[in-house]
Amino acid sequence: MSQGFFITGTDTEIGKTHSAVALIRHYQAQGQSVLAMKPVASGCEILPDGRWHNDDVARLTAASGQTDIDLMNPYRFLPPVSPHIAAREAGVEIELPRIAEHYRRLAAQADIVLVEGAGGWLAPLSDKLFMEDLARDLALPVILVVGMRLGCINHALLTARAIQSCGLQLAGWIANCPQPRQTAYEANLDTLRRHIPAPLLLEIPFQS
Repeated sequence: MSQGFFITGTDTEIGKTHSAVALIRHYQAQGQSVLAMKPVASGCEILPDGRWHNDDVARLTAASGQTDIDLMNPYRFLPPVSPHIAAREAGVEIELPRIAEHYRRLAAQADIVLVEGAGGWLAPLSDKLFMEDLARDLALPVILVVGMRLGCINHALLTARAIQSCGLQLAGWIANCPQPRQTAYEANLDTLRRHIPAPLLLEIPFQS
């Protein structure tokens, strides 16, 4: 039976996709088949041949070997703005049942499916739906990516509590460095280890 994880972060641009790629390679090295899903992607461009391109989607599919972009990325938008704004401007309603159906189809093809959210845990999908609603609808354990930079302790602990308060399992967290070595990195890491009620899965150093 397939195992799925929902990947969220303490903020946007803190390395969710970078961490998801690392997880894909980690599970592949264990001999497991892994597929990725990016339900909603904003900040796309249209290539000369008419294909839509999103950097996150491209990195995930390159790591997993997927070719069915429409299946792994059912909603995509051009402007690099919050999904609910991009969807409203495009006249599109993001529907959770459609995403869940795409997830089920992917889960039938792999040992593990990694579902990467957009933005942070409470990034809006519409005026009534938030990213947490998507994770809850899929009923997946959550992996939290912490961007190791100033302010990360507060952001990480608030997000961890929000995940648990909605009844989902916090399966683990990843310490990702989106900038060169954080001041007092080891002390910050130790504090997070003691206060996040889940195991540290990976430490990912800064990469330019």
